[in-house]
Amino acid sequence: MLIGVPKEIKADEYRAGLIPSTVRELAARGHEVEVETCAGNGAGISDEEYAAAGASIVRTADRIFQRAEMIVKIKEPLASERTKLRRGQMIFTYLHLAADAVQTNDLLASGVTAIAYETVTDGVGKLPLLAPMSQVAGRMVPQVAAHFLERPHGGRGILLGGVEGVPSAKFLVLGGGVVGRNATNVAIGMGAEVIVIARSVDTAQSLSGLFGERVRIVAGDQDTIEHFCISVDVVIGAALIAGAKAPKLISSRTVAAMKPGSVIVDVSIDQGGCAETSRPTTHSHPTYIVNGVVHYCVANMPGAVPRTSTFVLNNATRPFVLALADKGFPQALVEDEHLRSGLNIHDGKVTHRAVADALGLAYTPAAEVLLA
Repeated sequence: MLIGVPKEIKADEYRAGLIPSTVRELAARGHEVEVETCAGNGAGISDEEYAAAGASIVRTADRIFQRAEMIVKIKEPLASERTKLRRGQMIFTYLHLAADAVQTNDLLASGVTAIAYETVTDGVGKLPLLAPMSQVAGRMVPQVAAHFLERPHGGRGILLGGVEGVPSAKFLVLGGGVVGRNATNVAIGMGAEVIVIARSVDTAQSLSGLFGERVRIVAGDQDTIEHFCISVDVVIGAALIAGAKAPKLISSRTVAAMKPGSVIVDVSIDQGGCAETSRPTTHSHPTYIVNGVVHYCVANMPGAVPRTSTFVLNNATRPFVLALADKGFPQALVEDEHLRSGLNIHDGKVTHRAVADALGLAYTPAAEVLLA
C-alpha cells in the first residue's frame, strides 16, 4: 500500500502523522511511504530521518493526495485538503465530525473512507487513540490556567498554588475521564484546591480511590455545576461523549455570574465545547473574554508540545496503521471491531451513529457497508 503523510496546515499545528520508526516498520512489510518535505520539522523530525527509515520525501501535498491509498494525519483535513480527497482513498486522523457539519458534508461528497482516531475503541470500551492526547491536554491544563490567572493575561491575579497565609486557587473539573484525572493530578501537585464533578457513581468511586481526601468529588447535576462555577477561579471543561457533541454544561447565564478574571479552559472544544460561550481559538490567539471571564478554547492543545504528542500518539496508532496497510479496507475493519468503531464515513454514508444523530443525517451501520 502507498501511505502518505502530508504536512499539517492547521494554524499552529506542529505534530506529524507518522514517526520514523513506524515508517521503518511499514517499509519492512513492503509498503511505500511518502512524506511531504518538512512535515516533521515541528516535532523535531528531519526529512533525513524519514528518508533513512525508508520514506520518499516529496515536495508537495498535492502529490500525496493524488497518489496515496491511505493518508495518515493528525488534525482534520481543512477545506483546501478536502477538495483533494477521492473515493477509494482512506484517511486516518482526528475528525471530530459531530461539531462540524461542513467538514462532514465535504467528506460525504468526496466518497472517501474516513476513519477517526477519536472513535476507535478497545476491549473495555475506552478510546485508546484519544487517550494519549487527552493525557497531554490534561497535564497542560493547570499550567495554562496558572498563566491566564495572571493579571497581565486578563486573570484575577491569583497564584495557582497560593502561598503561606493566602489561599490557593479553586479549581473545578467537569468530567472524570482521562483529561479530568490528569488535570486534577497536576493541579493538586501545583497546590490548587480541586473539586471534580463526576457524571457517574463509578467514576466518582474511581476518583475517590485515586485521590482520596485531596480532592472533593461531587455528583454532576446542573444546579451543582452552576453553584461551583460561580465560586471557583478556574473551570475545566473535560466532558466527553464518544463521537458526539460535548454536553453544554456551562450556560451563558452561569458565565455571566462567574467571578471577573476567572478562567474557563474548555478542553472539549474539539467536540463543540462544554460552555455555551465557547468557540475555537488558536495557540497564536488562545483566549477571549466574555463577561469578564477568560476563555481558553484552543482546539489542538497538544500541538503546543508537538514532539511529545507526536511520539506518544504514534505509539498508540501504529498497530492500527499497520493493520490497515497490511490488510486494507475492508478486511482490517471486518477483523477488528474496535478499529471498525473508528469508521465515521464511507462512500458517501455516515457510519457512526453519534455523528449521524448530532448532525441529523442518515445512519448506515459500518457492518452494512463492509458487506457491500
